Amino acid sequence: MDTRSARTRTRTLVRLMFANPASAVYLGLVAASMVVAVADPLFGENADASMIWVWPALFTFPVFGIVAGIGEAVFGAETPAWFFVGGIVVAALAQSLALGAVLDSLRRRQRRRVPRPHGG
Repeated sequence: MDTRSARTRTRTLVRLMFANPASAVYLGLVAASMVVAVADPLFGENADASMIWVWPALFTFPVFGIVAGIGEAVFGAETPAWFFVGGIVVAALAQSLALGAVLDSLRRRQRRRVPRPHGG
């Protein structure tokens, strides 16, 4: 495998996943919800603090639903917390990549529509 093409593919994946406005806002939203979910049981006085983890799961839902199904199939009813937290991270990164790809596709489509001036 050519290392130059591998670097180019890696750079493209990173650009689509992190370096565009849609992905950055989405990942920021998921990260903020996870920070709140971690901090709430530590500093809050809510008796049912475990329900705060519903928000990060909802923000990553379409992909996280698959992760939750895999967790239940592998671990049964006693799915460990690390699996769900890791699933939220993986789901957020997958959806961030999808958002970046959609945004990139829309930008390319928009560039093709813009008429270019003709010289002469």
